[in-house]
Order: sequence, then structure tokens, then C-alpha cells
Amino acid sequence: MGVSRVTDKFQVTIPKDVREALGLKPGEEVTVETGPGGRIVLKRFPTMKDPLKILVGKKPYPRHISIQELEDKLENR
Repeated sequence: MGVSRVTDKFQVTIPKDVREALGLKPGEEVTVETGPGGRIVLKRFPTMKDPLKILVGKKPYPRHISIQELEDKLENR
């Protein structure tokens, strides 16, 4: 566990050992929340590589698909 200091611009550096343990990469987003006892909770923001595949499925679909059809597929999941 490392120690960081809050800068005059309220920025904090995540210590190297923590970044490496989590596999954090530059440009990743994190959420900052308050926790019990004045704690600050930093969480990796969940991202997905191809969100459309999650909505539509893995098999290929025609290039032009209506919004209504996408919404129907989402409701039927």
C-alpha cells in the first residue's frame, strides 16, 4: 500500500504497486466515491470492448438493422 498526497489541484497519483496489482492502464476511467469513516473509494469504471455485441449477440447481422429491432432483441434477452 502506497501513500499519495493531494495536490493543490486536488489530484492524487495512484501508487505504482496498486496500479500494477490492478493492471490499470493510462486512459482508463475510475469512479471516486465516499465510504464509511471518511474513506475515499476508488473503483475501476467497467468498460466493454464491443457493447453492440452484448446487445445484439455474437452472430453477424445485416449492416442495417432498425432501432426497433435492436430494442426488441434487448427486451428478449
